[in-house]
Amino acid sequence: MLTVTGVFDDGAAYRVQITGRADRPVIGSRRAAALIELHMGERIALSPAGPMKVVSGDDTKAVLEVLRRSTNVINSMGAAAP
Repeated sequence: MLTVTGVFDDGAAYRVQITGRADRPVIGSRRAAALIELHMGERIALSPAGPMKVVSGDDTKAVLEVLRRSTNVINSMGAAAP
């Protein structure tokens, strides 16, 4: 499991665990969970020239990228699924 610590634009801090589960992609912050849900089904690039992925709850890399794009990620620890 990957643990991510970050800050929303309004200064509110969060710490979540990215679960890799489609039914509950993150635990630890309802606001972060709502953010992920808002972006479900969207196509995002995992890097500037990287592959496009559809955001789904069981894709830890896509979930992390949504957090990186929408918040200020301060730290991420643990292992993301391949």
